[in-house]
Amino acid sequence: MTPNHTPPLHGQVALVAGATRGCGRGIAVELGAAGATVYCTGRTTRTQQSPMNRPETIEETAELVDAAGGSGIAVQVDHTEPAQVESLMARIQRDQGGRLDILVNDVWGGDDLTAWGRRFWELSLENGLRMLRQAIHSHIITSRYALPLMLERGAGLIVEVTDGNNLNYRGHFYYDLVKTSVMRLALALDQELRKDSQPTRITALAVTPGYLRSEAMLDGFGVTELTWRDAIEQDVDFAVSETPRLLGRVVAALAADPDVARYAGQALASWDMAKVYEIDDVDGRRPDWGSYTPVN
Repeated sequence: MTPNHTPPLHGQVALVAGATRGCGRGIAVELGAAGATVYCTGRTTRTQQSPMNRPETIEETAELVDAAGGSGIAVQVDHTEPAQVESLMARIQRDQGGRLDILVNDVWGGDDLTAWGRRFWELSLENGLRMLRQAIHSHIITSRYALPLMLERGAGLIVEVTDGNNLNYRGHFYYDLVKTSVMRLALALDQELRKDSQPTRITALAVTPGYLRSEAMLDGFGVTELTWRDAIEQDVDFAVSETPRLLGRVVAALAADPDVARYAGQALASWDMAKVYEIDDVDGRRPDWGSYTPVN
């Protein structure tokens, strides 16, 4: 970046709900790299862990946003609790004069609740309903309290983070409901925004990564980001994996695109949008999961 270059999102305010790790962290960092002030929310802090029992914290994410050139603000929030979300929006109202340009709904927390290889009637009903609350209800609650801030200014971008951009069954009853419902949330929000007698410049859409090289995935293979290629021996498909930062760069590009409304209501894929915006991953690669045929 040259000294006189103004970052494309300079002066903009973003909220990444579920920014502790994975896609949420990658998106928060890249929004920061584009100059935004980013509220990084989640349940895990340096003093209190969530039931996921992972080491990543929202404070770390905020520090990474700062290091990338933005301004990171860590706020502990359980997005399934309306009162906590309402309090968060009141803080943004106070801190930023009500400005909220970008909302990213990335709350998930369902890894430990997803028992793969079991049929619907064999699954824990309690865990399944909890997954729906954590990963669907939380998105609805957050959008409900965030939208009035955007409507006040008549502009904004709402991003729903999902897995896959089609309606193919995802192999697990509750997981499928979550990921397809999140895509539908983007479409439904777009339709609701179009009902307004005073049309807004608020765009709602969904995005998906490809084969995600998240912190948990790296741990599962026993590798790090520096040694990730060693995991290809365990899973050849891992060769086409991508870091969460690629999706982050896509979201930042969408947020800076003055014509982003052309994607309203759609489910967009990182591999497609990387071509549109000519974006590479942090390692200089441009993985194309969409054109890859997984090895069975």
